Amino acid sequence: MFATLSDRLTSTFKNLRTKGRLSEADIDATVREIRRALLDADVAVPVVRSFTGAVRERALSAEVSGALNPAQQVVKIVNEELVAILGGQTRTLNLAKNPPTVILLAGLQGAGKTTLAGKLALHLKGQGHTPLLVAADLQRPNAVTQLQVVGERAGVPVFAPHPGNQGSDDVMPFGADPVAVAREGLATAKTKLHDVLIVDTAGRLGVDAELMQQASDIRDALDPDEILFVIDAMIGQDAVTTAQAFQDGVGFTGVVLTKLDGDARGGAALSVASVTGKPIMYASTGEKLTEFEVFHPDRMASRILDMGDILTLIEQAEKAFDAGQAEEMAGKLAAGQDLTLEDFLVQMQQLRNAGPLKKMMGMLPGMGQMREALDNFDEREVDRIEAIIRSMTPAERRTPKIINGSRRSRIAAGSGTKPSDVNQLLERFDGAQKMMKQMAKGGGMPGMPPGMGNLPGMGGKKSRGRTAAPARKVKGKSGNPARRAEQERGITSRPAAPAGSAFGIAPTTTPEPSEIELPAGLDRYLGGR
Repeated sequence: MFATLSDRLTSTFKNLRTKGRLSEADIDATVREIRRALLDADVAVPVVRSFTGAVRERALSAEVSGALNPAQQVVKIVNEELVAILGGQTRTLNLAKNPPTVILLAGLQGAGKTTLAGKLALHLKGQGHTPLLVAADLQRPNAVTQLQVVGERAGVPVFAPHPGNQGSDDVMPFGADPVAVAREGLATAKTKLHDVLIVDTAGRLGVDAELMQQASDIRDALDPDEILFVIDAMIGQDAVTTAQAFQDGVGFTGVVLTKLDGDARGGAALSVASVTGKPIMYASTGEKLTEFEVFHPDRMASRILDMGDILTLIEQAEKAFDAGQAEEMAGKLAAGQDLTLEDFLVQMQQLRNAGPLKKMMGMLPGMGQMREALDNFDEREVDRIEAIIRSMTPAERRTPKIINGSRRSRIAAGSGTKPSDVNQLLERFDGAQKMMKQMAKGGGMPGMPPGMGNLPGMGGKKSRGRTAAPARKVKGKSGNPARRAEQERGITSRPAAPAGSAFGIAPTTTPEPSEIELPAGLDRYLGGR
């Protein structure tokens, strides 16, 4: 979503790094480019004005002028100010001392509240909680049914005593009472010992008095511990207006951003925390229930500045990768055993469980410069590789060297690919095997000349001195007259100089100390006065 903003800021800082010292004109030009980038990203004008003012003031201070690298100091300032407008610190749920913790979801229709309720419930369930979903949206057609489906997928029970609106018009059914449903849901949570209650409320196509009154009545009936305002990150500047209206009419304690995987500019959503003073707590990054994460302002600022988000990448990998299998794989490498295609298949499946490969690679620092390559990356290539490996027999996966021409044809036919695709996979895997084996032995990367296996920092042995140059063979007559005369007399080589000789001249005998004649007056310095 923030690709355009990230590219603009990265380009601005790239030009800044070419300057050794920064003048006031350089800083003004940089701030001007930052202002344009934020406005193009649809960030609210008051937020842009406050942000650029703070950056300029700090950039002109001694904080930058006295720095060893002024350009990096400016990037650091921009990063810190971005973290500030995104909320400063990570904010987590305030759990009630006496369960259940009541969480009320509010927002406009279409913001994704119902799906988010299932994502939040699954997230809390993974932390050891026992959430209960309450279907209090009785006005939107089939909203209750949708929540029941989402709850079933998340493995979380849903309290839905009323079927809600089953028609096509957005009209509250006769006798439906969302406040009563919310009260009964709270009583059920206490009876069945659920420690978290998540209430899905109705939304509207716009802010109106009826919506605010209904949300206020449910709030008064439940006295929730958290009121989360769910906002679509793609709705533009209306996000700020809607957030202010909800804050004045109902009040909320935190913000949840949805549809962060979209391609809209999304800057208005980043303005909500600064305008309302309420932190962004969660972010929905996809359609799957697992594509949901805690919002970390510092990590989001790093993503925007193309510095990567390694911590989130590690957290997702820890959830997806099996620790036992990883330890077994490390043991194989340490023992010098070859990795098999079965091992490769297991690792590839765990990598895919961590999330889309494009998204994971996008969390690496500097990947913004490879955005075009990432956009062109075809996730179906992983499916083709998996199909090829699954078309092999167990023996072929363990020992790929037995795969001959007929086996390649059979594997290609079974996987719907070409024999050349099978050949390409086997060649890549063979190269990976050699690389892993050599790295496990500490020999560095394969293909390097002898003695170059261990690069600096790889733990190799230090150089033990310069290797002596090989003796040159004399071809023809020497250009040195003395040497040429020796060659004519039949002398082909000179005797090697003894060890300890200087300039190749060896002493004939070792003289006695008494026979050495010293210069006059030197003996007194040697103790012989």
